[in-house]
Amino acid sequence: MRKLQILVAGLAAFTAALPAGYAQKLKAAGASFPAPIYQKWFGEWHKAHPGVEIDYLPMGSGDGVRQLTEGSVDFAASDMPLKDAQIAALKGKALHFPTVLGAVVLTYNIPGVTASLKLSPQVIAGIFMGSITRWNDKAIMADNPGVRFPNDKVVPVHRGDASGTTFVFTDYLSKVSPEFKARVGAADKVRWPVEGLNGDQNPGVTGLIRQTPDSIGYVELTYAAQNKLTYADIRNAAGNWVRPNLESVTAAAASEARKMPADFRTSITNPSGGDAYPIATFTYMLIPTRFADPAKEKVVKDFLKWMLTDGQKEAAALDYAPLPRELAAKEENQLAQIQ
Repeated sequence: MRKLQILVAGLAAFTAALPAGYAQKLKAAGASFPAPIYQKWFGEWHKAHPGVEIDYLPMGSGDGVRQLTEGSVDFAASDMPLKDAQIAALKGKALHFPTVLGAVVLTYNIPGVTASLKLSPQVIAGIFMGSITRWNDKAIMADNPGVRFPNDKVVPVHRGDASGTTFVFTDYLSKVSPEFKARVGAADKVRWPVEGLNGDQNPGVTGLIRQTPDSIGYVELTYAAQNKLTYADIRNAAGNWVRPNLESVTAAAASEARKMPADFRTSITNPSGGDAYPIATFTYMLIPTRFADPAKEKVVKDFLKWMLTDGQKEAAALDYAPLPRELAAKEENQLAQIQ
């Protein structure tokens, strides 16, 4: 009992000695797309500031936005910028902070095929619209000469939850396929024209593809790379076949960043750059401008300032592209709006 009292007293003294604002526990939830880098960041921040814990639940962009709207988290994360109606539904103003760039990749499990395939926008749209149903379809074979495809039925794998990754993917398809735009459109959850399998969050889709022969689905690059899944090169708007990697994702941002609006809500899918990967995106933290607890406000602002500078150095190791420096500088100026 005496040892327990001494331990409790020691912990209390340690907490009291922490700088103001650094004895806090914060809750956040949202996109699974950036979860690996967010969990890395929050872990590093906790090591440097032992009194601070940021618990992040990667439950999908839609659920993260819902929890922010309900006021059950301190901040949220989404791959999809909020629409005006979603912003109006919030209890207070929230700011968009782009954090890193990532790629949505087409990954597949085709028995006997180990090559990195080339998939044109028309083929991708055809698979997810249901007009291309077998792997030895002539459109797929035309772009991949020398690859022997089975006469197997294609099994599309989608996200089942409200997902920013789905928004990015359907936003891209809506730009390259007028039919997809008219029949399906861009949203975080859609009614797919062709029946397939549904998985929750990026890990769920990744797991389904690993265990399902003849499947194809869309996930964030990190999940495909970490699970050693093959993924496709895609023909971009300039007509070039592009591999999803840090360089091609950075090129996508470079070609579109000059159009960045003041509130940072933008889409960079299907960019014009010759070296740009066509299904790239920013991912966002959604940060309230007002915190009831001034200590939480300090923690959040200090974390964001670190994330926009030193934290960016962690991105590449997890297959995310760091922010362009000029963009990060603009975001640092936005920190003054959090009061």
